[in-house]
Amino acid sequence: MKEVQEIYDAYRIPPGLQEHQLRVAAVARTVCEHISAPVDSRVIITACLFHDMGNIIKFDFAVLPELCEPKGVAYWQEVKDEFMATYGTDEHQATLAIAHEIGLPNTVITVLDGIGFGHLTERLADEYYEKKVTEYGDLRVGPHGVMSVIDRAEDGRRRYRARMQARGVHADNYFDRLLAGAQELESQIFVHCDIGPADITDGSIAPMLDELRRHEIA
Repeated sequence: MKEVQEIYDAYRIPPGLQEHQLRVAAVARTVCEHISAPVDSRVIITACLFHDMGNIIKFDFAVLPELCEPKGVAYWQEVKDEFMATYGTDEHQATLAIAHEIGLPNTVITVLDGIGFGHLTERLADEYYEKKVTEYGDLRVGPHGVMSVIDRAEDGRRRYRARMQARGVHADNYFDRLLAGAQELESQIFVHCDIGPADITDGSIAPMLDELRRHEIA
């Protein structure tokens, strides 16, 4: 058995990315504790804890450089280069490869394979709440903490508009669709909950983070 923090350390996951995965897991765990729909909370929490393990591959260190501290950009660029040499240039495939290396169950890997904003339409039609809740957790956490789905979409629009427009992608249309889908997913989940989205905050999840760092993976 290994604790989550041991795995993060072994893979040299940046602190900001560690915090993001922990917060996503805490948001999802909160939903699991208050939802009446049948869910496997262990599958959900484990998927959330490792859903972005390969994401350093897509990091642009000019964006949010403060997340590189205290070790600095040069250190994390070296880690990124090593990740790409080992896993290639696709961060999602890297995450799945690491999930297999860690020995995560197939049920968790199936959820991991479906996570991502590009899969949101599929999640809306999915009856598998493990995938819905995992996706929702990711939709509620930005680089610095828990956000509403509205603020999360607007944060993405602000940070990525120029980059997307340069690739010929209409960023505003993309984020308008993302927000509409996120709000629909939120409605699908919270109709089964005895709390509301506003009850999930940085303060409400803070007591869970250290416990999740110590969460054991078989």
